[in-house]
Amino acid sequence: MLNDELFAKTYIDYKLYNVIKLKDKYGFRLKLFFNDNSEDMIQIGGFVKKKEATTERDKVASQLINHTFVVQPKIKFEIYIRYWLDKEIKPKKYNTYISYRNVIENYAIPFLGNLNLIQINMGHIQKFYNDVANKHKSVARLAKTIIGTAMKYAKDKNLIEVNPTTNVTLPKTVERKEYKTIVIKEEQVLNVEQIKTLIDASKSTPIYLQVLFAVLMGLRKQEINGLKYTDVDFVNRKLYLRVQLGRKTSDTIDDCPRKMLTKQEIKLKSYHSERVLDIPDMVFEAILNEKQKYERNRNRRINDKHNPFYDHKYICCSTYGKPRSKDFHRRYYLKLLKENNLPNIGFHDLRHTYATLLLINNYDLKAVSELLGHASTIITSNIYFDKNRLVIDCTSELNSYIDRVKPKEILNDLLNPIEENLDTNLMIGRYV
Repeated sequence: MLNDELFAKTYIDYKLYNVIKLKDKYGFRLKLFFNDNSEDMIQIGGFVKKKEATTERDKVASQLINHTFVVQPKIKFEIYIRYWLDKEIKPKKYNTYISYRNVIENYAIPFLGNLNLIQINMGHIQKFYNDVANKHKSVARLAKTIIGTAMKYAKDKNLIEVNPTTNVTLPKTVERKEYKTIVIKEEQVLNVEQIKTLIDASKSTPIYLQVLFAVLMGLRKQEINGLKYTDVDFVNRKLYLRVQLGRKTSDTIDDCPRKMLTKQEIKLKSYHSERVLDIPDMVFEAILNEKQKYERNRNRRINDKHNPFYDHKYICCSTYGKPRSKDFHRRYYLKLLKENNLPNIGFHDLRHTYATLLLINNYDLKAVSELLGHASTIITSNIYFDKNRLVIDCTSELNSYIDRVKPKEILNDLLNPIEENLDTNLMIGRYV
C-alpha cells in the first residue's frame, strides 16, 4: 500500500556499485540516501550477460543524475490511482471526488488496474481512451483529464520515469471541448420580457431571492445558498462572495448535525470565485425585506426549546433559520416555468441569461468573466455573435471597466423595447 511516508521520502544522494556476479547471473547494487536520514540498498540483477548488466547500470546512472530514477517500480496502477484519488482529490471538492471515483472504478481500474504503474506506456493510454470513447463519449473527456492529472502527479513524485499521457489524444469521434468554455445557446436563456415575467411570478414563492441572485447577479446555486447577512455591506450596497454550501469530502453523516451533510460551508469553486459585487436596487430591497422576516422568525422562536431558531444569518433559509438544500428551488422553479409558459431551462441557465444580457449591451468581456467569478473564460454564443467565439485575453491584467461602462445608460437601452412600467433598477446595479 502507498502511504504519505513514501511521498515524503526523497533520495538526496546515492552510491552506485559496479556490476558483479549475483548467483549465476549479473547485476549491481544501488544504495539510496533519503532526506529523512534513512537509506536503502536496492539490488538490480537477472542479466545473463555482463554487457547487459553494464548497459542497465549506465541507464540507472543517467536516471539518478537527472533525478528520474523510480524507487518503487512494482506499484500497481490500481493501488496508486486509489491513493491519488484519496490523497489529492478527496480533500478538495466532494462532487469532483465522486465524479473522478466513478470513472476510476468503472473504467480506469478494469482496463489498467493490473499493470504496474511503471509499465504503462502511450499505447496503453491510447487503447484506454478508445475503449472509453466507444462506450461513452462524454466520459472519455473526463477520463483523459483524470488519467493525465494522475500520471503527472506520479511523474512529479518519481513513481514513473515519463508521463505516458503526454501527446496522447482522444479519438476523433469525441468532439473536442475547449477548456474553460461557456457555450450559450438561444434556447437556453431568457429574454428581458421573460425575465420580468419570471421575477414577478416568483415574488409569491420561497425562491424569489434565489431567482434574483441568479438572473440579476449571475450567482451560482450553491453560492446563493451560502450567502449570509454578514456578507452584505448595507452601507455601500456590496455583496461579498466568500463561501458556498456543499459537502465536505472528509465528513460522513455522523460527523455533522442532522440534515446538514450537504449544507456545510466549503470553499468557492475557485480562488477567482471570491468576488465583491454591487447589489442592484431591486435585489437590495428584497434582501432588506427578507431580513425583516428573518428577525420576526428569530424573535418568535427565541424561547421555543422544542423548535428553536438557528441564528446562522443565512439569507435564503427556512423559518427556523436553517439554510436551503441545493435542490430546494427545484419544484418551485419548474412550476414557475410551466405556469408562465417560459422556456424549460435549468436554474443554472439563469446565470447564462445574466451573462448574455451584459454581452448584448457591449459590456466588457473581461468584466463579464470577473462578475461570473472566472479567472479566464471563453464565451461562445449562437445568439448575437454569429457563432463567433469571443476570446478573452487572459494574459493581460483586467483593466478597470468601471470607467468605460455606465450601467444606468445600458439599463435604459436594455429596457426601451418593453413596457415602460418595468422597474428601471431591475437589471444592472453599479458593478465593481
